[in-house]
Amino acid sequence: MKKIEAVIKPFKLEEVKEALAAVGVEGLTVTEVKGFGRQKGHTEIYRGSEYTVDFLPKLKLEVVLSDEMLQAAVEAISKSAKTGKIGDGKIFVSSLEEAIRIRTGERGEKAV
Repeated sequence: MKKIEAVIKPFKLEEVKEALAAVGVEGLTVTEVKGFGRQKGHTEIYRGSEYTVDFLPKLKLEVVLSDEMLQAAVEAISKSAKTGKIGDGKIFVSSLEEAIRIRTGERGEKAV
């Protein structure tokens, strides 16, 4: 099993969710996060004062799936989250040792 963690722009959520559903991903977790990468935030003017916004709002998606589904899911996220501009986000893939469904006690890929 693999776990995908993707950090994307908030307005891309629906597009990414639909792309993942199209390749057979049945569930995902979404968390509102803030962060910065190479873009290092930006400056804004509020009531005449300029200030720097270091941490930009992003969404973190977490998906657990079988090894066979990994490539299709990564491609779906990459294509649907891309705007071509700085700050599109990142995708991280890691191996997952175990998954357990609390309700039934199922383990492994059956729990996903």
